[in-house]
Amino acid sequence: MVAAEQALFDAGTSVDALMTRAGQGAGELIWRIGGLTPTLILCGPGNNGGDGYVIAEFLRTKGVRATVAATHPSATHAARNACAAFQGDIIAIADATACPQVVDCVFGSGLSRPVDEPLWSLVCKLVSGARRSFAVDLPSGVDADRAMWLNDALRFDHVIALGAYKYAHLLEPTASDCGTLSLIDIGVDVSRHCVRRLAKPLIAAPDTTSHKYTRGLVAIIAGAMPGAALLAAEAAQATGAGYVKLIGRGAAPANLPAAVVWQSADDGTALAATLADPRIGAVLIGPGLGRDGGVDAVLKVALACPHPLVIDADALHLLAQRGAALSDRAKPVLLTPHHGEFTALVGEMTEACNKAERTRAAARTIGAHLVYKGADSIMAAPDGNCIIADRRCGWLSVAGSGDVLAGAIAARLAAHGDPMNAMAEASWLHDRAARLAGPAFSATRLAA
Repeated sequence: MVAAEQALFDAGTSVDALMTRAGQGAGELIWRIGGLTPTLILCGPGNNGGDGYVIAEFLRTKGVRATVAATHPSATHAARNACAAFQGDIIAIADATACPQVVDCVFGSGLSRPVDEPLWSLVCKLVSGARRSFAVDLPSGVDADRAMWLNDALRFDHVIALGAYKYAHLLEPTASDCGTLSLIDIGVDVSRHCVRRLAKPLIAAPDTTSHKYTRGLVAIIAGAMPGAALLAAEAAQATGAGYVKLIGRGAAPANLPAAVVWQSADDGTALAATLADPRIGAVLIGPGLGRDGGVDAVLKVALACPHPLVIDADALHLLAQRGAALSDRAKPVLLTPHHGEFTALVGEMTEACNKAERTRAAARTIGAHLVYKGADSIMAAPDGNCIIADRRCGWLSVAGSGDVLAGAIAARLAAHGDPMNAMAEASWLHDRAARLAGPAFSATRLAA
């Protein structure tokens, strides 16, 4: 964002002009939401405070009783100009009292140290006492890049991002405190950035030339607990796969659905022969696999197969034990770890690095595509491309939901072979299914 703004300045746009653009855009949104609600704008000394003065003047011209509560005198040239242009009342923040609507413009996305405690107490009191609260760019007290609170957490009803979303808007624990998110276009070019927010996918319907193999054959390796593999199979069918095959030792499970094909493979040779089928679009290993009884050899056969491979659950722990480098494999590998599995693969996350950057680094190091699951799910490719799925449905916190996601990813991968799109499509559909299923459901219901 700093580089994108600098490019504007180098092209002749002034800081004052950019501040006016940002403040008026945010002011327009606040006015459309709050109408003539009396509004208190908290302004700090920097350019975020300058945005606040522009917002205050915009609201004042619309007939809003807008008051600025200043924390310090304006300390930048552009902020001083914005302050001088505001024709309303300016008071010290210590003198401010409760107001129906509060706008936080104390500190923006460059904050790297905690806000002084006496000032933070005043900000918290005023924000918490309002019926509606906004933060412009970011809530004060948040580190934009590390997505963490530098002060005690403070929830806002609405956060207005300027130019582009920042990590703290989309990653936990700060994302949950940002309320509704809106983005104001201020003319900066961030189109070349390789991190983006998950969007609703565009999935083409099968056409008249489609058949079960062009829609995707998903092969799922079953293990000690076949129920998990069955969940993944049901999810793969429900996410567009044309053909789902379960491969395992011995006879088929008694509860195998009629639409899922069972193929017995009692040893590594038989499994390798089965996985050599050129019609297979994707192989999934991990759900219910177990970690004993020679399953490491099963994983070795799967890694050697000539197809795109999705590795989940128990297979991730086995992969961590054998060394996770996969960059030499001809076909892509997609890993789907939750926090414990991710830690087993790459070690503990450091405080200095946010979840998205940690996932990108792991994808580069391992040579695989990753979905790092959680309340915010991160999808990353070895080339650095990254998608953040923020505000995931909390109802997904049930046993088996990860098996469902793995099956959905395998189905989308088998359909078109694009790993990033497969992860994105499946993650969006997974979340949407949870919201449709309601607050109490089983993984079977989720798959359906």
